[in-house]
Amino acid sequence: MKKPKKMKLLVPVDGSNRALNTIRYVGRVKPFRDMEIVLFHVFNSVPEGYWDLEKDPRSTSTVRQVRSWEIEQRKKIKLYMEQARQYLVKAGTPPESITVKVQNRKKGVARDIIAEARNGYAAVVTRRRGMTGLRRIVLGSVATKLLTNITFLPLILVGKRLPNKKILLAFDGSENAGRAVKFVGSMLGGLDYEVNLFTVIRSDGQTGVEYRHIFSPKEFGRVVGKEMALSLKVARTELVDSGFMPDKVSTQIVIGASSRAGVIAEKAKGENFGTIVMGRKGRSSVRDFFVGRVTNKVIYMARQHTVWVIR
Repeated sequence: MKKPKKMKLLVPVDGSNRALNTIRYVGRVKPFRDMEIVLFHVFNSVPEGYWDLEKDPRSTSTVRQVRSWEIEQRKKIKLYMEQARQYLVKAGTPPESITVKVQNRKKGVARDIIAEARNGYAAVVTRRRGMTGLRRIVLGSVATKLLTNITFLPLILVGKRLPNKKILLAFDGSENAGRAVKFVGSMLGGLDYEVNLFTVIRSDGQTGVEYRHIFSPKEFGRVVGKEMALSLKVARTELVDSGFMPDKVSTQIVIGASSRAGVIAEKAKGENFGTIVMGRKGRSSVRDFFVGRVTNKVIYMARQHTVWVIR
């Protein structure tokens, strides 16, 4: 009988220590260790224009220096990629399940990663910031572009906080929230993880415009809360059916919050959740927005946490 094909995980790395922390994260999460892992690096080789200098005899020394630089950089990234591969092997990933792919830059680092992500991957795991990361910057330019444009796969933004077996799944009853439940179930079911299905309802009616003209803010919270409790019950059953222990799946509804993102971030921090899982867009999403407002705010507010953004 043929073995089922392993899912593929794309892990872009840029040669930085931050990216090595992403590798460590992948190595600590068992379902990721069991996948086909592709370590992907976009190499910024010397622009073609430099080689035109070879035609000018006065530029011989410059061309030699540039060629030496590129050769040295290729050696460094080769050693770096082997270091990353060895870490995954030591963490328990079979050597044959790891592919190292170094590609010359074609259209740009982010665009090349996005193009690679279309080749049959189950998810993309990346660091929030790369080599040029600054302390006050929550997302680097490449991570921002990936968040905006990878609308077809789950994107995992790795934070500094070490992963544990506590998952906070922000649930609003939307299609994307439903996909988040399915993804968590498929990845973590049967692995002794704890999940809290967490719903935050604003009492000003912004989470359900269809009810705003009918109910007062207090009545709105009661009506939507009742509706959401039914959706949470279905989601909880789905997680249990996927392998989660019933006592490890809880639900909670908070009504009357002034900031949904703030409540989610505070709960994750205060109750030591290692990972926040969210749908890419919620019920109140607008087509022109690539990432929902609440999801985007949580990414910025819970800057130490790993956030799974599910399409």
